[in-house]
Amino acid sequence: MTERPVDQAASNEPEQPGNATAKHQNVSLLAVATTTAERVTTSADIEARLRGVLRRLRLPMGLLERVAGVIERRNWGEGQTFQDAAIDAGHRAMAEAGVRPDEIGLLINTSVTRPHLEPSVAVRMHHGLGLPSSAINFDIANACLGFVNAMSVAAGMIDSGQIKYALVVDGEDADQVQLNTIDRLNQGGRNRKDFMSEFASLTLGSGAAAAVLGPADLHPEGHRIVGGVTRAATQWYDLCVGSVDGMFTDAKMLLKGGMELVVAAWTEARAHFDWADMDRYVLHQVSDVHTNAFVEAIGIPRDKVPTTYQRFGNVGPASIPITLADEVASGGIRRGDRVFLGGVGSGINTAMMELHW
Repeated sequence: MTERPVDQAASNEPEQPGNATAKHQNVSLLAVATTTAERVTTSADIEARLRGVLRRLRLPMGLLERVAGVIERRNWGEGQTFQDAAIDAGHRAMAEAGVRPDEIGLLINTSVTRPHLEPSVAVRMHHGLGLPSSAINFDIANACLGFVNAMSVAAGMIDSGQIKYALVVDGEDADQVQLNTIDRLNQGGRNRKDFMSEFASLTLGSGAAAAVLGPADLHPEGHRIVGGVTRAATQWYDLCVGSVDGMFTDAKMLLKGGMELVVAAWTEARAHFDWADMDRYVLHQVSDVHTNAFVEAIGIPRDKVPTTYQRFGNVGPASIPITLADEVASGGIRRGDRVFLGGVGSGINTAMMELHW
């Protein structure tokens, strides 16, 4: 795929920080909970099923672990579904926050995984969570950035007084896309370029997460959501295209375009936020390559960046809340810490957010 120039008219438009920057006045993250898929699938397991094609293409075993850093990922066990897992995470997040289901005014589902085009996945979650008919519910679909986007939307609605409490949920199921990818690669007729275009599908994992947001003045124990920025480079809309059939990626150009966008957003954010010395940088979990590129692009200390992709793979929009919850549970994030959430999603978009823990 060749690089295309940025649209001239778009490149000459003046920057509009108001459209890309949000400051929140009275919103806190009250709880974040995750549901872990039961079945462990190692990269060695996947490569054993691809042994023939790897041998034919003269690609070494251990590629997933060496290139991506993904040692294992999770898949749902017998009787588990991504929807039930997200509902479970939602119930536990509400319990931890001390918020009753009848107090929730907004439910946003951010799952990339969906069993059908309509209705929304949110309606199944709304019913399973026992939320009132007055609770607004809908999906936000924005690849791997959906969860952070939803937190920003919910925070704005809380600040405006439209709602009091919001619940953001996400459940992902990587099983079918990985099975389809393995079957297709084993059919033959694929060259190295074809294999690498589907490499990212083999790093995906399943999991679920949920977060409760509410007014900070009523919850001094909460974690303040300060604000954040978003930025788009949608001329790269076709660098990563996925469905249940498979995910096809121009990894080199996606990384290049994504890091250019990250630098642009980070630079713009300096006028509104001081993110140079946060206590923790919780990034969307993709791979060693992407994490190191993000760290280098914005110049942050690598030892302040917790990672979970080695154990869980890329769990799409659930990656950031899973990593956040994991770091809190391990004691890596403590009261008073300043926490940065950020990532790049296919499209290309980026989102960044600041929390005061």
